[in-house]
Amino acid sequence: MSDIIHATTVLGLTHNGATVIGGDGQVTIGQTVMKHKARKVRRLYNDKIIAGFAGAAADAFTLFTKFEDYLEKHHGNLQRSAVELAREWRTDKYLRQLEALLAVLDGTTSLVISGNGEIIEPDDGIVAIGSGGMYALAAARMLVKHSSLPARDIVDQALHAAAEICIYTNDNIVIEEL
Repeated sequence: MSDIIHATTVLGLTHNGATVIGGDGQVTIGQTVMKHKARKVRRLYNDKIIAGFAGAAADAFTLFTKFEDYLEKHHGNLQRSAVELAREWRTDKYLRQLEALLAVLDGTTSLVISGNGEIIEPDDGIVAIGSGGMYALAAARMLVKHSSLPARDIVDQALHAAAEICIYTNDNIVIEEL
């Protein structure tokens, strides 16, 4: 069995005044599904920020803890906290080894934070990470453009579409909404 971990699809967006993030529950190691109901999305900073992760779970939890520390230090300023986390993640000898991506939203800003120092704010405010992220992103963009669904339903439907395509994504969806 390979020790390569493939885990997840996370999708977040702000649409018609609602900010939502969702993630599937599958964790795969090599060719084996190890868990069906992992929780990869959570609320941060007094429920004012929602976040999700893709990648190694232990690494992501370490990053969540660091990110929460920066949110406290910067009074919930999402962009400033993201910059500080990305800087430390890129330059710290230990943190550089962590393999995960974070998607974070606060109702006005949507960001993807990576370990190489990248902070990406998509033009359309839709963030997607993980092995099925691009499938969910494509579905969400079309649903935003061609439907009147609320944000929560868009995230749910797009994640289900990704689960039908990506073998590392299942339909045990957890959704958080601001």
